[in-house]
Amino acid sequence: MTTRLHLHLLSDSTGETLENIAKAALAQYDDVETVRHFWPMVRTESHLERILQEIAQNPGLVIYTLVNPTTRRVLESRCHALGLPTVAPLDPVNAALSGLLGVQAKMRPGRQHVLDAAYFARVDAIQFTIAHDDGIAWEEWEEADIVLAGVSRSSKTPTSIYLANRGYKTANIPIVVESPPPPFLFKLKKPLVVGLTTSADRLIAIRRNRLLSLNQAPDTDYVEQEAVNRELTFARRMFADNDWPVIDVTRRSIEETAAAIISLVNQRKAEA
Repeated sequence: MTTRLHLHLLSDSTGETLENIAKAALAQYDDVETVRHFWPMVRTESHLERILQEIAQNPGLVIYTLVNPTTRRVLESRCHALGLPTVAPLDPVNAALSGLLGVQAKMRPGRQHVLDAAYFARVDAIQFTIAHDDGIAWEEWEEADIVLAGVSRSSKTPTSIYLANRGYKTANIPIVVESPPPPFLFKLKKPLVVGLTTSADRLIAIRRNRLLSLNQAPDTDYVEQEAVNRELTFARRMFADNDWPVIDVTRRSIEETAAAIISLVNQRKAEA
């Protein structure tokens, strides 16, 4: 039986943090139909008043990251009057930090989004990654932090983009039996080269869906079992011959794959 839930997310900034918290929590529950009401940049009582009217019409769970004490009090008191639960997920973290550091939080909205050096480094990483997708500009791979190698449709590009958003310059190269990668790949010193692999069945299913979405014939060597097995074997042999770390993405999400790669990067730094 599916449960329907109205989820109200209120933030005085972009709401990115709040959305990630809600997404992580909801992933733990099956059979829940969630209707999300997303309210970013809530900084005035008049704006909050309009939101409260919507909350009253669609009662549910209210999760907020508001730092203004007046706005918080109004939201909490009105939701309490409506009999609705409210959650401020960052409060326990701020309380713990204040206790350990002996100072109070600045309570200024959106401070995590300031245009600091880390922000510009992340933008630079995204630009680099887009410009070095699918084997493009391999002559500049030495500037990368990470190079991902794998057969076609092994999640190289989405993983690269995710890593770029975390600030890692990431290039990727498809491993093709008939067209080996440039020798430069095997001489890289700075970037961590990681091989991505997957099961043949998963790969065939993904490729078949891709062909169908492009209105192309689904019966080619691209999805033929023996040909796919040959591709995967060729790639795995290359990974082993070059002693590259390998991650099997068969049962991993993009986030899980990226987390494993970042762990390898950190491990390499610690050993350096």
